[in-house]
Amino acid sequence: MLDYRLVAEKQNGRRNLKSAQTSILHLFKPAPFVERLPEAEIEPAYKQYRMQMLLTIFFGYAGYYLVRTNINVAKPYLISQLGFSKGDVGLLAAALTVAYGISKFVSGNFSDRSNPRYFLATGLIASGIINLLFGFLPGLVFMIVFWFLNGWFQGMGWPPCARTIVHWFSDKERGTKMAIWNLAHNVGGMLAPVIASYAITSSGSWKGAFFVPAIASLLAGVGVILFLRDTPQSVGLPPIEEFTNDYPATAVDDRERELSGTEILFKYVLNNKFLWIFAAANVLVYIVRYGVVNWAPTYLTEVKGYSITNSAWQSFLYELAGIPGMLFSGWASDKLFHGRRSPIMVIFMALVTGAILLYWLNPKGNYLVDSISLIAIGFLIYGPVMLIGIAAVDLVPKKAAGTAAGLTGLFGYVGATGAELGIGKIVEHFGWNAGFMTIIAAAVLSIALLCFTWNVHDRRKEHALPG
Repeated sequence: MLDYRLVAEKQNGRRNLKSAQTSILHLFKPAPFVERLPEAEIEPAYKQYRMQMLLTIFFGYAGYYLVRTNINVAKPYLISQLGFSKGDVGLLAAALTVAYGISKFVSGNFSDRSNPRYFLATGLIASGIINLLFGFLPGLVFMIVFWFLNGWFQGMGWPPCARTIVHWFSDKERGTKMAIWNLAHNVGGMLAPVIASYAITSSGSWKGAFFVPAIASLLAGVGVILFLRDTPQSVGLPPIEEFTNDYPATAVDDRERELSGTEILFKYVLNNKFLWIFAAANVLVYIVRYGVVNWAPTYLTEVKGYSITNSAWQSFLYELAGIPGMLFSGWASDKLFHGRRSPIMVIFMALVTGAILLYWLNPKGNYLVDSISLIAIGFLIYGPVMLIGIAAVDLVPKKAAGTAAGLTGLFGYVGATGAELGIGKIVEHFGWNAGFMTIIAAAVLSIALLCFTWNVHDRRKEHALPG
C-alpha cells in the first residue's frame, strides 16, 4: 500500500533542496543595475568606490594567502614531528595546487556570471573553516583530502578580483592598477610565514600555523561582504568605458551583456591561440616561482643551516621585494610598452635565471648573499606572474575576464604542482642540485615561449569606437 505521507515528505524534501539551491544561486547572481546618480555626484562617487573596491579585493585576496602558504612554515614540523618524508609533504601541498588550478578555471567561468561580493567572501570563509579543522585530522590521507578542499576554495579568489578590476578600471590603466592589487600576493605572502612561525613558537605546536591564520581569513571574508560591490551600474554609476572615455578593442557589440558560460568558453577563450601560449608559459613561470618560495624554508634550514625564524624572515624579504618589482612591471607594460606585457616578462625572466644561480651556488653560511639573491628573485618573478594574468584579461571581453585568467591560472598551477610534488621527489632522489637545474630549465623555456607574444595587445595599433 502506498504511504502517501512518506511520498509527501520526499516531495517536500525535494522542494526544500531546490529552494535552497535557488537561494544560493540567487546570492551569487550579478547585482542588478540601479538608477544612475545625478551627474554632479558621479565623479566623486566613482573616486570613492574605486578606492573602496581596490582596497577590499586587496585585503580580501591577501587573506587567502594566510590560509594557503602557511603550510610552508609547517613543513619542517610535519617532517620532524609527524614522520612525514619530503615526498609526503610535497604530495600534501600538491593536493592543494591541483585543486586550486582546476578550481581557478571552473570558478573563473562561474565568477564571470556571479557577484564578486559573495563569491570572493565564500572562498575566504570556507578556507578559514578548513584551516580550523586541519590540526585535528588523524593522518596524512585526511590531511591530503582536506588540503585538496582548501585548494578548491582558494580557487574562488583570483577570478572575482579580475571581474572587479575590469569593471572598475579602464584598459589603459589596467597594468598599473592590477600591479597595485597584486601586491596583495606579497603582503599575504610576507605575513603568512611570519604569522605562522610565531604562532607555532607561541603555542608550542605546529597546529598554531593553521589556527591563527584561519581566524584572520574568517574576518577578511566578513569584510569583503561589507565593502565589496559588483559593477559600477549596480551603485548608480556609468560603465568604466564611458567614465574614462577608453573603449578598448573587443569582440562584443554590447560590453555590458552578461555572457553565457558556453559562449565565454568556446567563443572567446578556448579558440584564442595567444591565450594558450600564455597558459603554457605560465606552467614554467610557476615552476620557478613555487620551486623557490615553497621550498625556501626547508632548503634554508636543511642545507644553509638557518633557524626557522631566520628562514621565515628571508621568505618575508622575497615577498617584500616583489612589491616594487610588480609595480614597475605593471607601469612599464602600460607606459613604456604601450600595453604589451611580454617584453617586460622576457627581460625579468632572463634576469631571474641569474639570481637563482646565485641563490643556488652561494656557499653555506653567507646569509647576506642568500638574502640578496632571494630579494632579487622576488623582485623579478612576480612581474611575469602578474603580467600573464593581465595579458589573459587583455585578450577577451570584460565579461570573460575570470575565465581567461582562470585558464592561465589552471596551467600555472600545473606548474605549481610540478614544483611541489616534482621538485620534492627530485630533491628526495637526486638532491638539491637536480632540483635547481629543473627550475632554471623552466625559466629558460618560458623566455622562449613568451617571445612569440612580443607584440600582443599593442595599444598603438588597437582602437575601438564607443559601443
